Amino acid sequence: MSSSRKLSLAMITLILSMLACSTLSPQDGDSTTPQPVRTLLPSDAVQTGAMDPNEPVLITGTIPYTSPFFVNSIAEPFVMLEDQAGFAARDREFVFPIESQMLGPVQQVEDGVLSFSLPLPIVPQGTLLDVDQDGEDDTGVMVFQIAYWSNTWGGPFLEARDGTGWSTAYTAAITDPDREDEITGGTILIWAPDDQQAFPNGFGDDEKLFTADDPAIPVPQGYSLVNMDEQPFRIYKERQPSFVLVEGEGAVTDLTEMSYVDAFETLFAKASIEYPFTAEKNIDWEALHAEFSPRIEDARSDEDFYRVMHDFILRIPDGHVGMTIDPNIFYEDQGGSFGLLLKELTDGRVIVMQVFPQTPAAVEGIEVGAEITAWNGRPIQEAIQLVEPYFGPYSTLHHKRLDQVTFLTRTSPGDTVEISYKNPGASEKTVTMTAEVEYDSLFAAIDSWNADELLLPVQGEVLDPVGIGYVTLSTFSDDINLMARLWEYYLNGLIDNEIPALIIDLRNNGGGNGGLAMDFAGYFFNETIELSERSYYNELTGEFEPIGVPSRLEPGPFQYEGDIAVLVGPNCASACEGFAYALTQNNRAVVVGHAPTAGMYGEVGRGQYELPGEYSLQFPTGRPETPNGDLLIEGTGVIPDVLVPVTEESIFGSEDAVLDAAIDALLDRMY
Repeated sequence: MSSSRKLSLAMITLILSMLACSTLSPQDGDSTTPQPVRTLLPSDAVQTGAMDPNEPVLITGTIPYTSPFFVNSIAEPFVMLEDQAGFAARDREFVFPIESQMLGPVQQVEDGVLSFSLPLPIVPQGTLLDVDQDGEDDTGVMVFQIAYWSNTWGGPFLEARDGTGWSTAYTAAITDPDREDEITGGTILIWAPDDQQAFPNGFGDDEKLFTADDPAIPVPQGYSLVNMDEQPFRIYKERQPSFVLVEGEGAVTDLTEMSYVDAFETLFAKASIEYPFTAEKNIDWEALHAEFSPRIEDARSDEDFYRVMHDFILRIPDGHVGMTIDPNIFYEDQGGSFGLLLKELTDGRVIVMQVFPQTPAAVEGIEVGAEITAWNGRPIQEAIQLVEPYFGPYSTLHHKRLDQVTFLTRTSPGDTVEISYKNPGASEKTVTMTAEVEYDSLFAAIDSWNADELLLPVQGEVLDPVGIGYVTLSTFSDDINLMARLWEYYLNGLIDNEIPALIIDLRNNGGGNGGLAMDFAGYFFNETIELSERSYYNELTGEFEPIGVPSRLEPGPFQYEGDIAVLVGPNCASACEGFAYALTQNNRAVVVGHAPTAGMYGEVGRGQYELPGEYSLQFPTGRPETPNGDLLIEGTGVIPDVLVPVTEESIFGSEDAVLDAAIDALLDRMY
């Protein structure tokens, strides 16, 4: 058999296999509304023997990314032909028909870059759109973005919970967030069933695609690429085109090549207008600039620059404002301590929870259970109030207070401190100790640092003897597909075994994917509830405006109907707080904790910066509001219905006081 004969058979086999996997039908009628399915067959399209030699058959390319959130939790990633019927109708809740989703693999090339390939079926199965604006009913064309996605729920294809509408990031097209995510450039792919169709070759006077003033020209049968960066659009064929998918608004603002002054001024100009809580937090940006710009001008090293920037962010009371910690500077400023782990009780006393062996505190004879009464000559409450925790800033005073207690004991190695304390059953004693390099007490104070790295992000059991379910949800930022499967596994187990009540422990959940959090909450509700919307600064209007679909509680595929208690604390942050808030709707759950959640609920995906000196910094940019326009969660947190006091018994007892209070609350509800 000749090599050309082998190639022809291989091509036929490839085409038939792709056709067998492509069963979505285009729709008749209204070009922007899905219609009853009818499948297109090869006889409806260009025949193999008559194909243009430049007919697109395979699309390849790369996906550069800078966002720190891009690959830390995705599962089952792919690129696909994304049906643009949603964009044509400006319908953000358009569900991509499964049959239209031709998928292609992605793989890591190097840090910050993925590669992809996407074979094209001879007959795609998208929505036929009549977009030539000629006033006549035409068959229309199919319109696709080449878009990156990852799967969370169900099978390998996207369903409504995975995403809807049209892509605004990691696509070959370009969208504008200040114009309601209008497509404004880049390249899209179209497919025409015959040579009698037309397609816009420009945006028209309104600078929008698929509107009445679009000019249009005939397009050839089969696939065509539409380059919207040229005017008029260039509509062309290319057998194996290659594209770089655009990261969009989530891209990190890279200031690394700038001087310290230029980097600070650029960041300040952007962050100060995009920051969404200026009024609520009484931030005087002009005063901050006047204070810190001279210090930036005086910076002569990365260390100088870091210290100024760290001091700057501490002046903005928002837990989502954060910066890389320089370990060398942290060692110089905070690497010393005395071997004490302290806890402040609800009654105001500060008690020693742990004394680490062979540390200054142990050598001095301070015992577990001792009360610290004064620090460096100040009453203990006054001393704590003066502490500026290194891990700040914070959105709430109760969150800051916890770290003030932790960082009371931290200082530079070699510093001395005078401490007054009372061991159990003994009189007060005042001693002077010298700080040594010691981190054990810091690690012990940060609960999230003490988790077993091998524990699953969702874990469950039934508590004996009460017969109540207990699920620990430690993050919304792990492998999201794994988390989704575990979540359904445990909830199905609760239902199948008729477990009457459930405790969900969120106390050390630092947040992550807010959409996943809302999906999880949907398993406890049988009706749709609109919770909030997020506004972002619009450069065109100079105002904060809502973008995207409001955050809603949508019922999951099944519901757990038993009573629920949610355990919270200041380490429950961001998406965790949204989940806890969602479960308070319709009095669905009782919230239990020693303190409210962290109160940090601004969206940070668009506020990432890379600075000189290899430092990273983030500012929130998205403002969450209730349907009534009230600020949601930020600055207050989700407040417990049952506020559990912190007592000596609760910190030294063998039982978990918050968990016990939740069990009691559920038993009261049940009986």
